[in-house]
Amino acid sequence: MKVKASRNKTIQFSESEKKSLSEELIKINSKVSLCEIKNKIINQNLFEVLDYLPNNCIDLLIIDPPYNLTKKFNENKFFERSKEEYELWLESWLSKIIFSLKESSSIYICCDWHSSSSVEKVASKYFIPQNRITWEREKGRAAKSNWKNNSEDIWFFTKSNEYKFNVDAVKLKRKVIAPYKDENGNPKDWEKTDKGNFRLTAPSNIWTDITVPFWSMSENTDHPTQKPEKLIAKLILASSDENDFVFDPFLGSGTTAVTAKKLNRNFCGVEVDEYYSLLAAKRLNIAEHEKSIQGVHDGVFYERNVIREIKLPQNLKEKKHD
Repeated sequence: MKVKASRNKTIQFSESEKKSLSEELIKINSKVSLCEIKNKIINQNLFEVLDYLPNNCIDLLIIDPPYNLTKKFNENKFFERSKEEYELWLESWLSKIIFSLKESSSIYICCDWHSSSSVEKVASKYFIPQNRITWEREKGRAAKSNWKNNSEDIWFFTKSNEYKFNVDAVKLKRKVIAPYKDENGNPKDWEKTDKGNFRLTAPSNIWTDITVPFWSMSENTDHPTQKPEKLIAKLILASSDENDFVFDPFLGSGTTAVTAKKLNRNFCGVEVDEYYSLLAAKRLNIAEHEKSIQGVHDGVFYERNVIREIKLPQNLKEKKHD
């Protein structure tokens, strides 16, 4: 393990930790119950486990599949293919996961502009499209002959028209530029604090408050497409309740599982790469005592760079994860 700079918080594990972390991973080769996979990481190829997952158990499905790009993920490489071939690949696993979903479940699928239309086309065969979220990925690379690509999409689907959406759990706290007052001189729809004037606003499908993990953030790993905990926290809080079961079939370095744990949800994720699975296991161990989510405080989401990483409310911190 390389020696990090003093301010570099990127999560790593040592050779001495590897054995104990490996013992926390599981593999399945026959039909399993929910209890057998709840709060576990399945270190296996997704296609090896799809037929063994329990039916009618998932409350919230969060999917961050490889986009239709040629990209290396540690020991594995995903190759760009034609649009038609990519859609067949999406359908090959999405068509099987549906049997594990509850009728009231919600589904979020991450993608970029290039794969967004394919995700919408395939997933709409099985689910009801509710919305498309676009979030600003402020670390997008510059381009000399095209527009800089610094946004990604998340398609929001549901299994039926009966689903959860906890709007009050995902309100954004914005700075007030024009602090209007009523006839009595009291703040009108805003609050004065020692950190400035703020207003709670309903969440929209355009998100500009997300910070992509980087080396000085305690959630950072060396996974090339790691999603921020704050991003996943919005999906989890909006579309599930405490103790619900959240499933991620492309877990990567574990952001969905870690965020679910911090928010008192049950979880399971599948990840083919052992190294990323071990990183996820270590992050879950850290989450036993570290419940903070960058940009979230007192049950509301702040605009990017308004506040630093701070603790979750005490009542959330003290609750135990089942």
